[in-house]
Amino acid sequence: MTWEPERLDDQRHLSEADPGGMLPAVAASAAHVRTGYRAAVEAGVAERLSGHGRPRAVVVAGVGASAVGGDMLAAVAGNGAPLPIVRLRSYQLPGWVGATDLVIAVSGSGSAEETLSVATQAVRRGCSLLGVGAPHSPLEAVATQASAPYVAVPVSGESRANLWLLATPLVVAAAGLRLAQADADLFERVAKSLEDMAHRCRPSSESFINPGKSLAMDLAESLPMIWGTSSVTSAAAYRLACQLHTNAKYPAIYGELPEADHNQVVAFDGPMAERDIFADTSGRALRLVVLRDVDEHPQVKRRREASVRLAHDRGVPVTELAAEGVHPLERMATLIGLADYASTYLALGYAIDPTPVSAITELKARISP
Repeated sequence: MTWEPERLDDQRHLSEADPGGMLPAVAASAAHVRTGYRAAVEAGVAERLSGHGRPRAVVVAGVGASAVGGDMLAAVAGNGAPLPIVRLRSYQLPGWVGATDLVIAVSGSGSAEETLSVATQAVRRGCSLLGVGAPHSPLEAVATQASAPYVAVPVSGESRANLWLLATPLVVAAAGLRLAQADADLFERVAKSLEDMAHRCRPSSESFINPGKSLAMDLAESLPMIWGTSSVTSAAAYRLACQLHTNAKYPAIYGELPEADHNQVVAFDGPMAERDIFADTSGRALRLVVLRDVDEHPQVKRRREASVRLAHDRGVPVTELAAEGVHPLERMATLIGLADYASTYLALGYAIDPTPVSAITELKARISP
C-alpha cells in the first residue's frame, strides 16, 4: 500500500474507493445530532432520570465507538461534576456499583456482549439503567424487562459512523441529572458546526483548503502521537486515534497531558524520531499531534508549549489543532468532525476501503462459541 496524495483530489477515486460510503456517513453527523436529540426527548430521558433523584455515581458501559459517548459525557460534565462518572469498557460491573447508582449502557448494534453483560448485572443489582442503541435489539429487551428508559436510535452501517446518534442522548441525560447545561439551542449549534465542517471537508474541496485532507497529508507516512490537553480535547484525541485504526487501518498512539510528559515524551529521543535527510525516500517517523483547548490548566498549558518546543528541537514535526466554541460539546464537535474526515481521507489516500474491519470480524468469529 502506497501513499499517493493526488488521490485525495481525484473525485472518481474518492467515489470508487469508498463503496461503503464512509464519507457520506461522516457528512451525516449533523443530522445524527438532531435525530439523537429528538429520540432522547421522545423517550423522556431527562424527565425519567430526574424523577429518581441524582444517583451516587454514573457508570457508562460501552465498547468501541459506542464507548466514546461516555468520554464525551464526562467532558461535558467537567471537573465540577457533583458525582463520579466512570467509563467501563469490559464485561464486569465493579463490585461497588449498586442500587444507588445509574448505569448507562450504550451499544450501536444493541448486541455487544460486553455491554449486555454489564446491563444484565446492573439490573440484577437493582441499579437504575438507561439504554441507548439500535431498536428491537437485545439491549432494548434488557431495558424493557427492567422497565428502564431506552433510547432507540436509527443506527445504520458501522457503529463508528453513528457516534452522534449514540452520544447525544447521553448529554441529554447529563442535563436531566443537572450535571451539565444542554438545551435544544446547544444541539442545534453543534449540528451547524458539524455542517460547516462537512462543507469545508467535502470531497470536491481541494487539498490545500480542505482541513480534512490537509490533516490526512500531515499524518501520512508518520507514526502519530496524539495528545489531548483537557477532558474535551482528550476525548477528541482518543476518537482520532480510534478512527485512524478503524478507518485507515493505521497505527496511532493516544496520550493526555500532563501524563504524556511523564512517559511518551521520551520517544522524542528514540529511533522513531530519527530522520535521515540523505535518504532517497523518507521513512515513517514520529509526528506529534496536539489538540489544544481554551480550557486548559495553567500548568498543562506550560507543559504543552514546552513539549512542542522540545519536539521541534529534536526535529519531530508537530501538528497543532485548536478546539473552537464556547460549550464543551461544541469544542469536541470541531475536533471530532475533523478527525472523522481526516481518518477517512487517509484511508483513501492509501487506496484502502475505510468501511470494512475484517480483523475485528475475524476475531469475533474465532472467539464465538
